[in-house]
Amino acid sequence: MSDEMSPAERYAAAKLRAADQATALGPFRELYDFDLDEFQIEACQALEAGKGVLVAAPTGSGKTIVGEFAVHLALSEGRKCFYTTPIKALSNQKFTDLVKRYGAEKVGLLTGDNSVNGDAPVIVMTTEVLRNMLYAGSQALDGLGYVVMDEVHYLSDRFRGAVWEEVIIHLPQSVTLVSLSATVSNAEEFGDWLDTVRGDTEVIVSEHRPVPLWQHVLAGRRMYDLYEEKGGGTPGTTAATPATPDRARREVNPDLVRLARTESQNGFGRGRGKVREADRERERRQRSRVWTPSRVEVIERLDAEGLLPAITFIFSRAGCQAAVQQCLAVGLRLNNEENRLKVRAIVEERTKSIPDEDLHVLGYFEFLEGLERGVAAHHAGMLPTFKEVVEELFVRGLVKAVFATETLALGINMPARSVVLEKLVKWNGETHADITPGEFTQLTGRAGRRGIDVEGHAVVLWQQRGFDPTALAGLAGTRTYPLRSSFKPSYNMAVNLVGQFGRHRSRELLETSFAQFQADRSVVGISRQVQRNEEGLDGYRESMTCHLGDFDEYMNLRRQLKDREAELSRQGTAQRRAAAADALEKLKPGDIIHVPAGKFAGLALVLDPGVPAGRSTGQHAPRGEQFQHDGPRPLVLTAERQVKRLAPIDFPVPVEALDRMRIPKSFNPRSPQSRRDLASAMRSKAGTAGVVGPPKHRKSRSEAADDREIAQLRTDIRAHPCHGCDEREDHARWSERYHRLHRDTRQLERRIEGRTNTIARTFDRVCALLTELDYLEGDTVTPEGRRLARLYGELDLLASECLRDGVWDGLGPAELAACASALVYEARAADDAMPPRLPSGNARDALGEMVRIWGRLDALEEAHRINQAEGVGQREPDLGFAWPAFRWASGHGLDAVLRDADMPAGDFVRWTKQLIDVLGQIAAAAPDGSPVGRNARKAVDGLLRGVVAYSSVG
Repeated sequence: MSDEMSPAERYAAAKLRAADQATALGPFRELYDFDLDEFQIEACQALEAGKGVLVAAPTGSGKTIVGEFAVHLALSEGRKCFYTTPIKALSNQKFTDLVKRYGAEKVGLLTGDNSVNGDAPVIVMTTEVLRNMLYAGSQALDGLGYVVMDEVHYLSDRFRGAVWEEVIIHLPQSVTLVSLSATVSNAEEFGDWLDTVRGDTEVIVSEHRPVPLWQHVLAGRRMYDLYEEKGGGTPGTTAATPATPDRARREVNPDLVRLARTESQNGFGRGRGKVREADRERERRQRSRVWTPSRVEVIERLDAEGLLPAITFIFSRAGCQAAVQQCLAVGLRLNNEENRLKVRAIVEERTKSIPDEDLHVLGYFEFLEGLERGVAAHHAGMLPTFKEVVEELFVRGLVKAVFATETLALGINMPARSVVLEKLVKWNGETHADITPGEFTQLTGRAGRRGIDVEGHAVVLWQQRGFDPTALAGLAGTRTYPLRSSFKPSYNMAVNLVGQFGRHRSRELLETSFAQFQADRSVVGISRQVQRNEEGLDGYRESMTCHLGDFDEYMNLRRQLKDREAELSRQGTAQRRAAAADALEKLKPGDIIHVPAGKFAGLALVLDPGVPAGRSTGQHAPRGEQFQHDGPRPLVLTAERQVKRLAPIDFPVPVEALDRMRIPKSFNPRSPQSRRDLASAMRSKAGTAGVVGPPKHRKSRSEAADDREIAQLRTDIRAHPCHGCDEREDHARWSERYHRLHRDTRQLERRIEGRTNTIARTFDRVCALLTELDYLEGDTVTPEGRRLARLYGELDLLASECLRDGVWDGLGPAELAACASALVYEARAADDAMPPRLPSGNARDALGEMVRIWGRLDALEEAHRINQAEGVGQREPDLGFAWPAFRWASGHGLDAVLRDADMPAGDFVRWTKQLIDVLGQIAAAAPDGSPVGRNARKAVDGLLRGVVAYSSVG
């Protein structure tokens, strides 16, 4: 190509190369065998110019190149670079990548439970580790030139996001910050904040995916394109990438729309009677042209289309494991014999440190069989070593189908040719909710391997009930999601800030948080609305002006009259309800009454009065009927032969018995014949009472007629000059508008007051509580406060109080491990059905005391208006991991511990590593030479063995 250049063009090109070599970027570009994208070059040039950068780009676009350039700059300048990630697995992966490029002597790793070459000029770490360094004033910060914050959009995480903001606020100004984020819709807002707190920051937003992405729907045996392609385009051009601006404007494939409409009209998916699931599935397929293909059918179809390797996202750990078993059951094989032998060799090498007796417990042989066939699961319940093996084999092309939960999409470098989404709904811990556009982008962003695939493919499986292609297109076409701060002051943060800066300066620092920045920006819009409302109020005030007198004064009298009448009406209603409740409490079984209102109004026989002080249900109440303590709820037999539990709302007026009759002992409320006979006897016994209707109640004289205040207000209104104005009612309408707008404006002003200085006000409340507990004295951190400064985590204050009260003083190492587990463990929603098993003796007593101390702290937080719902405060300690922790620290085998715990090995390892971390904090915070400190260290030694010790990732 260069031979075709003119001499002038060759000279210009050579000059450009020479200029490029004169910068740090030139040599850096030569480290890669591909050209850098424009956004990468722009970000690297900004870094070399001494600016901080925020890079927001799609998943898989190569943002980490910018972070690696920061590493390159630090090494060339003789300074340090910290590369931070949100999760330990990603830190381990990045550590491996950087060691390959720069050598083991230049790269270190710090993840809380792993410490490798901590004095290296380049250290990969979790963000929490850097936060703790900043508060401790670590010497490792000396010479720090660059900090890379990978996946910085994690600061919106409800539980851990505050750490990112703490780091950004507290980093020395001499440090250049490199922030790498997924595509967010408010990158400029986040960049403005970074510019405010960190200085000159360049915001680089890329909406380009290097590998184009196709969107499909797999329905039955047919793969549909989600979008209608026009103009005879080819894949990768008209199948626009996620960031292509015109994507949202393209039309949904009309074949899909027709198919959805036809299936809806056919009543697709409606079950008839109690049919077995297999029969129902056959019926669906017979009645419909399409169905949701099975997991095996999906993999076979992708294999036939040349779309493997693929990641299938299943929002359930059990579902991931079941998918692998389904593939094995039908004999699916995606590897030939040569690859099978390669897989076995790699797996045996990577797992050789696992004791043979543990292999069966961990499901190793089933795991290996799946890998040899080219299929695997990947989720948080797996042993970390097993997850790492899956990742390595997938990248090597030796595993071609992975069934994963969404945690895989959090930054692990594991791209595929295709991504499959089984459903567009997932359990979020509280309810089943639609996945968000941001989650959809994150998941499908794994499709398309840069430098390997020409295009990526995202496949959504046809859903049998109410599948809407237009809604899917809207989900796929929404490219970005907003970044929202989750920052809240914690107890540990408060003592560390006050200790370093004093209370006043700490408040100022907290007011520079992104959370307050966003709150203040939202106030701007509300303030503008208040200004517009004030202008409207001026106009309304002018229109309600009366030449005869003060019309506002006149309207105030009318409003007082209206309020007094409403108050008397409410009092009358309350009195009628009380009288009705009193009457209901006097009913007895066998009373015949007339129900005055509601769906079952009319003649009825009382089977059970349903009085709160009595039984929860009557002797004839249907099984499962639950009494609700909101007043008497009589169980009755209606004239229409129905047995129903009535509510107080059915009795707006008092009711009394019309007659009485005996209820036969043989009466069965579930027997239609029994109900019919008793209802007939009731009508005969009541005679004409049921036809005539309820007893007549004497209509009482209106309360308002005798009320002196109302009489005086009416007199004052008639005597007011404005009462005689010809335009009185016109003025009144303008006055009502004025007062409605005035009320709305005051509400807006209260919202402004609520959003201004919110973080600082919360900080003040936290400090007030810490002062009451003697952790702070003004701007001084007490010795108790200095101990709290060494304790990190959700239950930092509870841990400190336990140390202060000597709750753990008499415990052995295993007992201490059991108690400390309550500070870190938090059961998944599905795991908390049964009360936890607890160790006996001292450990059980100490756990009980921990719960009592938490109750005292909870009451204190309520008194200081510290709200756990807002992310501040101490959640209740969870005792669900105490027994497994005690058993493992006592030396019991893995098989026995996991069997007792009924917990996946991966969960057990993860919680144990977090427990080791908190025990290390307890050892550091305990008084020198104390038995608690010694036993905490012994507990760590007891826990760090076997499956925990040889798991390199937490």
